[in-house]
Amino acid sequence: MRPIYFFLSSLLLCWPLAARAVPLLDLADVEGIRGNQLIGYGLVIGLDGTGDKNQVKFTSQSVANMIKQFGVNLPPNVDPKLKNVAAVMVTAEVPPSYSPGQTVDVTIASLGDAKSLRGGQLLMTPLRGVDGETYALAQGALVVGGLNASGQSGSSVAINSANGGRIPNGGTIERMIPSDFATRPDIMLNLRQPSFQTATKVVTALERVFGPGTAQALDGTKISVRAPQSPSQRTSFMALLETVEVQEGRERPKVVFNSRTGTVVVGQGVRVKAAAVAHGTLTVTISENPQVSQPNAFSQGQTAVTPQSDVEVSQDRNAMFKWPEGASLESIINTVNSLGATPDDVMSILQSLEQAGALNAELIVI
Repeated sequence: MRPIYFFLSSLLLCWPLAARAVPLLDLADVEGIRGNQLIGYGLVIGLDGTGDKNQVKFTSQSVANMIKQFGVNLPPNVDPKLKNVAAVMVTAEVPPSYSPGQTVDVTIASLGDAKSLRGGQLLMTPLRGVDGETYALAQGALVVGGLNASGQSGSSVAINSANGGRIPNGGTIERMIPSDFATRPDIMLNLRQPSFQTATKVVTALERVFGPGTAQALDGTKISVRAPQSPSQRTSFMALLETVEVQEGRERPKVVFNSRTGTVVVGQGVRVKAAAVAHGTLTVTISENPQVSQPNAFSQGQTAVTPQSDVEVSQDRNAMFKWPEGASLESIINTVNSLGATPDDVMSILQSLEQAGALNAELIVI
């Protein structure tokens, strides 16, 4: 069995268990100050024969509709065979309070069966929000980090993915996305990790700086903060909020298991109660040894095959081991490594400990 590797930051290993003071806006987001996702459908031209094939009908339909706007009408039932054009989806994220004229990066991904977007040029593409309104326009030359080359013999070489790319500053904001941050009577803080302890400590810290009655915790996530109504005063107030430091409340430790890669990450603070664990492996081996019977010469008989299966069951006899009360992260790592356990075995042990109520951590499988 291969040993289990725990990927832990050295900072986590040295992290003290006592609460530490962190900037307020590292713990909470301000309601109304957020980015917004945009999406659009466009065409990439100028490809060197690596565009969509003729089977992708919507690409040719899009080209026909586009050139019709420039006074070029194709005859009915004529399918333009285009190999230098690819239909793509364009996405972008607009930071909060961006105004018309500012630019954002856009990401392009092939929608059809194009082989590569390298060397392509994105035509002007409207980017819409979830409400269907156009907030930005995207256009420009693609930067593709992948490479895809193939020969006539069928051999090919691929490096990363050539079916997606980016255009730095390729999107221009045309309309500001509305926000109610400046008009609402208070500022709402939303904790990124809900905690009643943290919410209470945030209120205490804000009242210590700005005076009693400034903040009110609505629940373990939301804190309402009184703020000035004037835009300039509210901006200055937000600048002061960034300087407030809060002691973060206790959070439940986490154990994350990536089922695709077999990676197990155990956070600081994981503890187990006194427990005895027996870990064994059951192996079933089935061997097929068919018996072939050949007829004698000139007997006009037929060859007969008789199946024969050998089934063997073996089970490792591993002794039980004991974890003492309050075993630390280091003890857990040393124990599972001494067993030669795989990541799947570790997750089985941890899940069993959680079912038995002997683990204080939250198991997350991704």
